[in-house]
Amino acid sequence: MPDIRHSISIDAPAAQILPLISSGSGLAQWWAEDVTENRSTGTVELGFFNRATVYALKPLPSAAGEVAWLCQSGREWKGTKLLFQLTPTDKGTLVKLTHSGWQSETDYFVACKTTWGELILRLKAAAEGKSPGPLFSNIGMAYLAVDQPPRVR
Repeated sequence: MPDIRHSISIDAPAAQILPLISSGSGLAQWWAEDVTENRSTGTVELGFFNRATVYALKPLPSAAGEVAWLCQSGREWKGTKLLFQLTPTDKGTLVKLTHSGWQSETDYFVACKTTWGELILRLKAAAEGKSPGPLFSNIGMAYLAVDQPPRVR
């Protein structure tokens, strides 16, 4: 099974990054504008393209310095896991992201790998106080619609 992996150094302590990766309100600052959160279960839904695509993320138990999510929906995302590992460094925090458990390396997988590259940069900017806003707003990023690879015209 292929995995998507990224790492980035962030000039901020882990305590500043954790809320951005462990809650719906945090994810809304850099990932998706359309976020709902069930506070009793911790489950977060990220809506894309007027909710044509919804990724439901269930928090998983994780070690200190880690945040893990199980993807509960999405044609190719369902059953995959997101793991953020935070390691303190002299200048801040090294963040490693693994999106694991993909069934195969499809065109959509490749598109998601590219998108995660942009998302990790937005996470960095948000953690460093630059407020980039979410990559997926209600009007932007329509090229990755509904679990399909982008179309070349």
